[in-house]
Amino acid sequence: MKTTILGYPRIGAQRELKKACEAFWSGKIEEKSLLKIAANIKRQNWLQQNELGIDLIPSNDFSLYDQVLDTCLTLGCIPVRYKNINKNNALELYFAMARGLQNKNIDVTAMEMTKWFDTNYHYIVPEFEKEQTFKFFSKKIINEYKEALELGIKTKPVLIGPVTFLLLGKEKETGFHRLDLLDKLLPVYLEIIQELTNLDVEYIQFDEPCLALNLTDKERQAIKLTYTTINTKFPKLKIYLANYFDCYDKNLTTVLQLPIDTLHLDLTRCSMQLSDIIESEHFNPSIKLSLGLVDGRNIWKNDFEASLKTIEKALTKVSSDNLWISSSCSLLHTPYDLDLETNLQSEIKQWLAFAKQKLEEISTLKNLSLPENEPYLSLYEENKLANINRSNSKLIHNKVVKERVSGLKESDSHRKNNFTVRQSKQKQALNLPLFPTTTIGSFPQTKEVRSWRLKLKKGLLSQEEYDILIAKEIKDSISFQESIGLDVIVHGEFERNDMVEYFGEKLNGFAFSDFGWVQSYGSRCVKPPILFGDVSRDNPMTVKWSTYAQSLTKRPLKGMLTGPVTILQWSFVRNDQPRETTCNQIALAIRDEVVDLEKNGLKVVQIDEPAIREGLPLRKEEWTKYLNWAVKAFRISASGVQDDTQIHTHMCYSEFNDIIASIANMDADVITIETSRSEMELLNAFVDFEYPNEIGPGVYDIHSPRVPSLEEIENLLLKAKKVLPVEHIWVNPDCGLKTRDLPETKKALENIVQAARNLRKLEI
Repeated sequence: MKTTILGYPRIGAQRELKKACEAFWSGKIEEKSLLKIAANIKRQNWLQQNELGIDLIPSNDFSLYDQVLDTCLTLGCIPVRYKNINKNNALELYFAMARGLQNKNIDVTAMEMTKWFDTNYHYIVPEFEKEQTFKFFSKKIINEYKEALELGIKTKPVLIGPVTFLLLGKEKETGFHRLDLLDKLLPVYLEIIQELTNLDVEYIQFDEPCLALNLTDKERQAIKLTYTTINTKFPKLKIYLANYFDCYDKNLTTVLQLPIDTLHLDLTRCSMQLSDIIESEHFNPSIKLSLGLVDGRNIWKNDFEASLKTIEKALTKVSSDNLWISSSCSLLHTPYDLDLETNLQSEIKQWLAFAKQKLEEISTLKNLSLPENEPYLSLYEENKLANINRSNSKLIHNKVVKERVSGLKESDSHRKNNFTVRQSKQKQALNLPLFPTTTIGSFPQTKEVRSWRLKLKKGLLSQEEYDILIAKEIKDSISFQESIGLDVIVHGEFERNDMVEYFGEKLNGFAFSDFGWVQSYGSRCVKPPILFGDVSRDNPMTVKWSTYAQSLTKRPLKGMLTGPVTILQWSFVRNDQPRETTCNQIALAIRDEVVDLEKNGLKVVQIDEPAIREGLPLRKEEWTKYLNWAVKAFRISASGVQDDTQIHTHMCYSEFNDIIASIANMDADVITIETSRSEMELLNAFVDFEYPNEIGPGVYDIHSPRVPSLEEIENLLLKAKKVLPVEHIWVNPDCGLKTRDLPETKKALENIVQAARNLRKLEI
């Protein structure tokens, strides 16, 4: 029996990679310094895994920005619009694809970005043309294997499998299906494998999480062709096939007949699949099984007792030599090290395990499974006691909250009247022009703003001093918005650290880490709250600053809230009750806040739900149940107000086609979505469905440092105008502006306002 993992966090325990990338982008450090910091992170990761008893350590799981983007460069899958970038400047090309590039000579947009399956991690979407070609362009996978080898560590290189890579991408022209490109793609994979085997690589991990989806016969045949071809060419190579986030399900028969060495199972998301596999008529006892017992998606301590029973079950059909103990998926989705946390309440801390601790759990499970396990029995008892303490803790349960959720009525999830009635009343109350302009919520947070929050936390600023500074920032922001003519303005959210963490800090049932950072995309890191208990709201959370901001202007001001599904999805959520129950608890807390904002004079409230699509189960037969409770939770949060109060919601970086009916059922008066990177393509779902309410298709890609021109914005709006009723169109950025610099933000917003004015003139 041996141990392995599928991947490890790559941002650094202190977010060293984030800071280095941002310094590089701003010209404060050179490429050499960035690459040195990256090399140090990789070295520390490999050495730590080696020290903590991981037998087969991955390489090529590190990335400067995104592993799918890395794969695009590895395979030479580079869109033609980047042809004028110097191919010898690999980093400029790489980051141009990720973030766009705008200078005196070049102005190119970034590639699209969307969610990695049902996670909050964003990946760069590969782009394919009918005559697409591939070549072994970036040698990153080779170089990183050599880096680890210099430390005396023979790693397991990780590659996104060719079928998953193709299915993750999109066709940029009609007349073909991206899977048709497999015949062109496979030879490049064979070339990569050849170079690796020349270096005496024993195992290669092929990530094929598409196997968690409902694949077609054609897609399953592509899987079969891929791994038969690789095995035929490299019969001695040990293929480690990794699927995660769900069962193999109807793909299992195909998978069990593949010529592979090791099959990985995510047993935290699909515990019953072990029985399905070892009891299948197609199961070959000589195949190695990788048991993904330690959760790579959440931070709760493993239940050793339950995991050991699973290992015992596997041992009835598989020899000990053919078992790997592993993480369920890459540990990319978990923070680095619980040992760094000195301020977490001790009772809660004993229930947790971050990435480092998960390595220890994997190693301990292996040792507990061996005959000579006596030295590790104390760790077993310690684990058992921690899990018992958690289940019995008085911190978790609140009788009043449970009773309120159980007392919910159907009427609690419905507005008083339908949208047509509400729209009429809102037009009269708000008196907005055609193509009303707004932003999604947050404004750029300068270093000074972030430093004030840190000083307040450290006691270097009093609450009164801090409030004076924040008030001035809000006042300046509103003054700017008024000066350029935004129609519905925001207070800027300068007091907020994160759109989920901020609310979690003000709700009961949440705990917080100091270093629990995980990567969302590129250099963007989030620190998810730890949702450990019943959720309730004791006091208003946003009313103070929202009402202050509204007092500074006669224009409608939009109250900004994060929705219940997003707070749920973007937290480390308790796993001791149904997620639906937890979501309804959050929904009631947000509902109370919405009602309080209305009582204090705000007539527009935005409840952001970018995670609705992300929470969708990977298999369609499970969608209806999830969508029913997720949409209901949003409606509970939004339905306590009068008809003339306008409810907005925001969604970004999601495909909407297959859930558009549920989005419409949310019944938000206005929805804003990300459409600029796709050049309004994502709007098609709303058009085809004849979405009945108002919609703001984003015209400014806030994840790129480039400023969209006036002409560019006007062209996007003209596209929207061709397919949507003009009285339903809003004009806004793709997402919040928190991460952008102020000068570029101001210029972009000025262009947005002017574009809206120009379109209004066309309607006169």
